[in-house]
Amino acid sequence: MSATRPKQVVCLSGGVGGARLCHGLARALPPEQLTLIVNTGDDFRHWGLYISPDVDTVMYTLADLADVARGWGLAEESFTTLEMVTRYGGETWFQLGDRDLATHVLRSQWLQEGQTLTAITGRLCGSLGVGATILPMSDAPCPTMIETVTGTLSFQRWLVQERAAHDVLRVFSNGDARASDQVLRAIEAADLVVFGPSNPYVSVDPILALPGVRERIARKPVVAVSPIVHGAAIKGPLARMLQTIGKTEPTPGAIAEHYAGLLTGLVVEHGDDASLPALMTHDGHALRVLASSTIMQTREQSLLLAREVLQFAENL
Repeated sequence: MSATRPKQVVCLSGGVGGARLCHGLARALPPEQLTLIVNTGDDFRHWGLYISPDVDTVMYTLADLADVARGWGLAEESFTTLEMVTRYGGETWFQLGDRDLATHVLRSQWLQEGQTLTAITGRLCGSLGVGATILPMSDAPCPTMIETVTGTLSFQRWLVQERAAHDVLRVFSNGDARASDQVLRAIEAADLVVFGPSNPYVSVDPILALPGVRERIARKPVVAVSPIVHGAAIKGPLARMLQTIGKTEPTPGAIAEHYAGLLTGLVVEHGDDASLPALMTHDGHALRVLASSTIMQTREQSLLLAREVLQFAENL
């Protein structure tokens, strides 16, 4: 890659950490240069509505509407509908806010009318003033399933209802979905692919598993931001999953090994670079590593990290 800013950047994202990096990238790049491909393995139906948690988290985050402290949903949200559902004896393990419901109601209506998830996401983003392109990884259902020591659950049932209480043995997709044409075209046109600091098993792997995606990404410069900091996950159950699924300790090196054959560069937290083993790219070169501040608690921290990732990629 030439020592100029990439003309087209694609970021694979899922979860809160991924959304925060997406926000930084969206501020660091013109909207026409950024495409965000978002995991939809978490999608499910609740109260008869189609819910797309990762897509909505990225969309709300880029629209500056997300609840930053909570990490999901809308800021200044109310939950009077949830209170009434509770009174009726309905399911309340997955909490939907009142304004958030508008997103799910319209998405469900438009899906029923025959619009694609990709088109609907573009329509919602346009209404919220989101400039960068947000693409669901697929227009077809491809639910992520979690096999645990006590049985197999859908992702949201395991993570939210069961609070990730049971150790995970395997993560797999329950379906044969394909990436949308828009996703494949975006990867083909990319000068740089970024893996956000997302859980690789449940946020990035579902995207990579779609036919044609991994092969296209393998031909591109790829920089991953480690979701593991000083032996722990910033948020969520990843650290334990690396132990139970990957049979390895939670380190940035384990993340690099997980993405073996794809990475050109790896961004880790300051101090984690000292303990990294010698890592190689798929073509036999030493994996380049950047130590940075990867914990994004504010919008400015997201922007600073995004700029460092882009600068790092320019020099690969």
